[in-house]
Amino acid sequence: MVWESSLHGPKHSKSLLLTTNLIIEKDNVLIVFSNGRLNAVSCIDGEVLWKKDFEEESLEVQQVIQPPGSDFIYVVGFAASSQFEMYKINAKNGELLKHESTAFSGRFSGEVSLVSSETVVALDSTGSILLTISFHNGKISSQHTPVSNLLEDSPGLAVIIHSSVTGIFAIKTDAATIFIRVIGEGKLEVVEKTNHETVVSDALSISEGQQAFALVQHAGSNIHLTVKPAHDWDSNLLKESIKMDQQRGFVHKVFINNYIRTDRSHGFRALIVMEDHSLLLLQQGAIVWSREDGLASIIDVTTSELPVEKAGVSVAKVELNLFEWLKGHVLKLKGTLMLATPEDIAAIQYMRLKSSEKSKMTRDHNGFRKLLIALTRAGKLFALHTGDGRIVWSHLLQSLHKSESCRQPIGLNLHQWQVPHHHALDENPSVLVVGRCGPSSDALGVLSLVDSYTGKEFSCLRLVHSVAQVIPLPYTDSTEQRLHLLIDADKHAHLYPKTPEAIDIFQSEFSNVYWYSVDDDNGIIKGYALKTKCSGNVADEFCFDSRELWSIVLPSESEKIITTATRKLNEAVHTQAKLIADQDVMYKYISSNLIFVATVAPKASGEIGSVTPEESWLVVYLIDTVTGRVLHRMTHHGSQGPVQAVLSENWVVYHYFNLRAHRYEMSVIEIYDQSRADNKDVWKLLVGNHNLTSPVSSYSRAEVITKSQSYFFTHSLKAIAVTLTVKGITSKQLLIGTIGDQVLALDKRFLDPRRSVNPTQAEREEGIIPLTDSLPIIPQ
Repeated sequence: MVWESSLHGPKHSKSLLLTTNLIIEKDNVLIVFSNGRLNAVSCIDGEVLWKKDFEEESLEVQQVIQPPGSDFIYVVGFAASSQFEMYKINAKNGELLKHESTAFSGRFSGEVSLVSSETVVALDSTGSILLTISFHNGKISSQHTPVSNLLEDSPGLAVIIHSSVTGIFAIKTDAATIFIRVIGEGKLEVVEKTNHETVVSDALSISEGQQAFALVQHAGSNIHLTVKPAHDWDSNLLKESIKMDQQRGFVHKVFINNYIRTDRSHGFRALIVMEDHSLLLLQQGAIVWSREDGLASIIDVTTSELPVEKAGVSVAKVELNLFEWLKGHVLKLKGTLMLATPEDIAAIQYMRLKSSEKSKMTRDHNGFRKLLIALTRAGKLFALHTGDGRIVWSHLLQSLHKSESCRQPIGLNLHQWQVPHHHALDENPSVLVVGRCGPSSDALGVLSLVDSYTGKEFSCLRLVHSVAQVIPLPYTDSTEQRLHLLIDADKHAHLYPKTPEAIDIFQSEFSNVYWYSVDDDNGIIKGYALKTKCSGNVADEFCFDSRELWSIVLPSESEKIITTATRKLNEAVHTQAKLIADQDVMYKYISSNLIFVATVAPKASGEIGSVTPEESWLVVYLIDTVTGRVLHRMTHHGSQGPVQAVLSENWVVYHYFNLRAHRYEMSVIEIYDQSRADNKDVWKLLVGNHNLTSPVSSYSRAEVITKSQSYFFTHSLKAIAVTLTVKGITSKQLLIGTIGDQVLALDKRFLDPRRSVNPTQAEREEGIIPLTDSLPIIPQ
């Protein structure tokens, strides 16, 4: 890094960068608009040469423009959404040369698009009027053109597509896309109209005074790539058609690069970004390579069992066909005789990898081979094999595809919908994908059911209610479909699947259903139970009203919620008793209704080191979500987030930063049930005088004790989890994802709060590790 500059200003605003030449050897200047301030920054050392504030609250700066060869800058934007503002500023010293404004009877919509160095276009709030605004020589002139004059039969709102091609811009409606050239004093000319999805690249300089740009149109399963010279729309430098996988969606962006062919003509490569966020490089009518960059923005992940291996499968079936089977044996023979070419060796390695145990498409005896079902931000579902990480299938969900009824679909989470055990040979498992049509919590929800083995979306449902929270219930119907409660923004509970059998099962467990909500911003935790069936406009057989049972309001001046953690729904606990060194028995406090909450001082909610140790503290809670009872509270003075936590069985492990020690720490809390302490007497157990068979209820006030310990830890974390097994017998391992993208496995025994510096012989036999101040992590 050569230099770095922090640019502050009087108010928050979007950032704009204007660069004319980035040759560092010369004293060139970067013009940057950020936080309501225009800055001129030296390219040599990052020094701010001058600055100009735009403090008017209602001003929204849209463009910063410097006409070629001039020594002044135009800053244009909207004031109060109905007035166009233009500032002419000296580029050398930041002096204001001229300020002009003009009012518009309507309101501006969206952003302005730069057509030339002194002309911009914008739409009004209805999307039906196109405004061409010129500010030649500092004088503002505007022209209003109805969109219907340019595009007949244009239903829906129009949107401007930005283009860096001088004098050209595009307007897109639901019906078509038109490209418009600005001629002379704001005169508009339609140069092309298309009914296909269209994307335009930025202009690329290919020779002295000549520029080119790419136009990509999506028609069915093909995309048409056209490269045109910027000065002549009617001629083409390149025209190609490429067949495209429809599961990638539409083209979102295109970038072009040129090269010189052997005949000295210009060739072009195109890098395109698809709707599923994948990248593809196109050259000479073919896809050179592709990359699934959508996997870099995963929202949620769940697992699915692989198919059961069926007996009696022929060799030809296992090896796809007999020819492939024979071909494989011939290649192996060539390799044995050392006659294989490099291509043959690569094919042999691929076959070995494909036929290895870990990459088989059937489940193994220990259950290590699985499918990872991942939902990405683009609304695409991937199935990844845990053996080698390959993509088994991918599917762009129709329910999360932009449409008239769902303008801004957003994926929320994944849940296991059907996990067949009794019919594992005949039925495939499926997952539930939950989303909604907008970022707000009151937006209508969407559901999709997807086959885990094939990726087929066999059901898509647009809901008539919002989805604020999804609660998987521990109940299944006769088809092994899991029941789910969807909580809407009005705290109504909706049961899915909507079947008579599901409602019968749910009614029998009606009084045992509880849930909670956490309001991070206001520091409020609330618990709920079901009340009666919904009344009013949302009344149906599968809708229920809720009642608030309890609430915890944390003091906003001293605590801010940053992390919560709960137990996994499918976690199995092998035994509730824990035998300790002196032949004593401690009973774990096992509750599926336990929640861990971490709060910090409001000042300490920023980055590490933003406050002093005296101004920072971390408070952790263990709360019963049925009664709202705080089972345990502990404060770490001089500590700060971010906090990563995992809750399992009767213990919680969490990671945070200790400002006083300038090091990361991990702490562990174990919670035990004292109400069963009388069950240690063997004679009482023999004669049946015990309470081991008494039901465990959250409403019985349990007597609990806790044990805790803290350790230094050398790494910053991204995530933390714990291993799970079917019966819960295997000892626990913490899986730690570090900031360096490594995964560490740490035995839970290192985080035992009963560790001491000099453990007794009995404690050593039990497996207690001698106490050290830090956890033994060896970096790789």
